[in-house]
Amino acid sequence: QVQLVESGGGLVQPGGSLRLSCAASGFSSDYYAIGWFRQAPGKEREGVSCISSSDGSTYYADSVKGRFTISRDKTKMTVYLQMNSLKPEDTAVYYCATGLGVCSDSYYPRDYWGQGTQVTVSS
Repeated sequence: QVQLVESGGGLVQPGGSLRLSCAASGFSSDYYAIGWFRQAPGKEREGVSCISSSDGSTYYADSVKGRFTISRDKTKMTVYLQMNSLKPEDTAVYYCATGLGVCSDSYYPRDYWGQGTQVTVSS
């Protein structure tokens, strides 16, 4: 059974930083991708960033390029999202999700989801 557990959310001032973690377990394949999504109140869930297990390739939404960095620790089966220069519009519940395949501009995995972690950017 695939399980994902997010952590690291919180309240931060504009311009600040947070690092989210997504601890994964239960994979039966090495060919998978892990993505970060976010959902603000009244808005649709959107893909933020994605990393592929096969080659470590990464993708970012235009709104976070240059500010967010996705990375992984394969030994710990954990994916991180380093968020810098945070803006109030980054406020949302952040989820990680996984599925088989490779990330691309048109594919972020959505088969299994974590419970989400709240990020609030406010002064």
